Amino acid sequence: MVKQISLDAWQVQHLEELLKKASGIVSKTGSPIVLYRQVLEEEDSSYEEIVCTLAERYVIEQLVISGGIVPPTFRQQIIYTFDEFPPRLLRKSKDLFLQTIELLEEQMS
Repeated sequence: MVKQISLDAWQVQHLEELLKKASGIVSKTGSPIVLYRQVLEEEDSSYEEIVCTLAERYVIEQLVISGGIVPPTFRQQIIYTFDEFPPRLLRKSKDLFLQTIELLEEQMS
């Protein structure tokens, strides 16, 4: 019997594998990889953005407010395991999902 897999399911699995491989790079270098930055709101010289980074064993999404006279503030921090993050990102934004895959594929080559 031939097992069928949807494109979304394959992409989720592919991103999970890329995250695991890239975590090895993070472990060796000691520096997290920024997966994406998404500006949510900008006013004058201050802004609110989501910064998503890959650490050794987790993906960390932080809501950061900074700029102007406002000192950088972490308003929210969410930590995901490698298997939790891909389906959540796919539901959030297909563009960010594909951008993250592309970034990690470039890191691995």
